[in-house]
Amino acid sequence: MLTGELWAMDLGEPVDPEAGFAHPALVVSPIRFSGPLRVVCPLTTTRRNYPWRIVVEPEAGTGLRHTSYVQAEHLRSISTVRGVRRIGAVDPLTLAQVRRAMTLLLDLP
Repeated sequence: MLTGELWAMDLGEPVDPEAGFAHPALVVSPIRFSGPLRVVCPLTTTRRNYPWRIVVEPEAGTGLRHTSYVQAEHLRSISTVRGVRRIGAVDPLTLAQVRRAMTLLLDLP
């Protein structure tokens, strides 16, 4: 699982309002973050006007069938075992937008 890749994930039993069950997720942890965990943001097809939700269109390379939105507010560390299969990747511009959204959401300098 590499930075910028989209994976089908088994996120397990959710507690409302968490994302759970089978969801695509974007790997946001840097390449140096190795071992059995990865930091990911789930995707949803539900559009919300949050400044930290980044759109991902179903273009060649993403593996998505519908317009989706990265849920930076659901940032989490999960086991690589939860990765079911790689479905695609986002382009560098989208990954940069997600990183900026995470900076905003986490109030980082």
